Amino acid sequence: MAPLRGPKAGMEEPGAGSAPRRFTWEEIGLRTGRGHPQQERWLVIDRKVYDISQFYRRHPGGARVISSYAGQDATDPFQAFHIDKGLVRKYMSSLQIGELALDQPSFEPTKNKLLVEDFRELHTTVESMGLLKPNHLFFFLLLLHILMLDVTGWFVLWYFGTSLVPFLISTVLLTISQSQAGFLQHDLGHLSVFSSTKWNHLVHEFVMSHLKGLSAQWWTLHHSQHHAKPNCFHKDPDISMHPSLFALGKILSVELGMKKKKFMPYNHQHKYFFVTMPLLVVPVFQLYSLYFIFQRKLWRELAWTLTYFIRFFFFFEPLLGVMGVLGFLLLLNVLESILFTWISQLNHIPMHIDYDNNMDWFSTQLQATCNVDQSLFNDWLTGHLNFQIEHHLFPRMPRHNYWKVTPLVKSLCAKHGIEYQSKPLLTGFGDILRSLKDSGELWLDAYLHE
Repeated sequence: MAPLRGPKAGMEEPGAGSAPRRFTWEEIGLRTGRGHPQQERWLVIDRKVYDISQFYRRHPGGARVISSYAGQDATDPFQAFHIDKGLVRKYMSSLQIGELALDQPSFEPTKNKLLVEDFRELHTTVESMGLLKPNHLFFFLLLLHILMLDVTGWFVLWYFGTSLVPFLISTVLLTISQSQAGFLQHDLGHLSVFSSTKWNHLVHEFVMSHLKGLSAQWWTLHHSQHHAKPNCFHKDPDISMHPSLFALGKILSVELGMKKKKFMPYNHQHKYFFVTMPLLVVPVFQLYSLYFIFQRKLWRELAWTLTYFIRFFFFFEPLLGVMGVLGFLLLLNVLESILFTWISQLNHIPMHIDYDNNMDWFSTQLQATCNVDQSLFNDWLTGHLNFQIEHHLFPRMPRHNYWKVTPLVKSLCAKHGIEYQSKPLLTGFGDILRSLKDSGELWLDAYLHE
């Protein structure tokens, strides 16, 4: 351990005046919140060292998001997640305890210097091209088409009756409406619809809570963790089904087998996937979201969520009856869950899954994400999340600009020998099952042998 440059971490030496304290990456790397020194959490942004040990629980974006970068350089995620960086830096000033020593690089020496600098130059280019600025008409038309699908789904049942054909047509329309509303709330949660954080949050509550009956704050806290460290075990909640339900990734599956742990018959997980995640994700989200709202006392979100259920019962109870409405609501949740799970998992489950190895932002995102080939249908069906690579590199970028930055991202990948994966939609669906089968077989082989 390198000696601390002062009598105590975060304190200035007597007589040092206003001169900043200087730290090495070795010192910073020890402050992860684990081990010794116990519970200290430091991170670096633009060469400035911040002690977040007391602040991380009050972080507006969530304690786990900021803690995932404790002991590391957080410059790139800071740039990626925040709109008004000047305002944020103003509040961060009280957390600053010093700067990197003059002989220290601006980021960990283990990272690819040229790649980090090239990506930061790309980020500057993206901003100068105006690719982070939203087209409000685009998002208004998205909202309008969601509302039209919703109204049409009800109108079909009201006008044509509840026989099989109108019921099926209504079910399809309402499922698509819910799916598309999910993608729009995703845009709002990433602050990519308005230039104002406040307006993104307000409209996010309307779309997520009133149109879908879910908590906007819960989704934002959960999803931000995924973006901070995608496919990093213990840091990305989207892979928390390992090992309770699935064995994910080659490295983690082999480790699980070598430890002789078996919570499920993982060698059959590509078969039971069909009757687990796709059927359960959204219904479980619905229940946990309500729990989260009451736990955090989010009364405004509760009011919006209640209007979702009241509206649904008001329009459909006269047509279907009480039990029919409850069954219909469950059916729509399950159908949306199937659609959501297959679309969301094809970009990540087949990719590299491991512990956090503190890689640079560009490499972290590229190894954990892949794209689905661009087409008007794929763009619409997936809410433009077929551009998953671009979305992960620039999470605040409005989706209508993903295609514009794609050539620049591909060029950077080619320059540094990093694979840029894009595949047909059906191939992506198949890769989910293939990757589950492969990791299940790796687990079984390690489980049965010494």
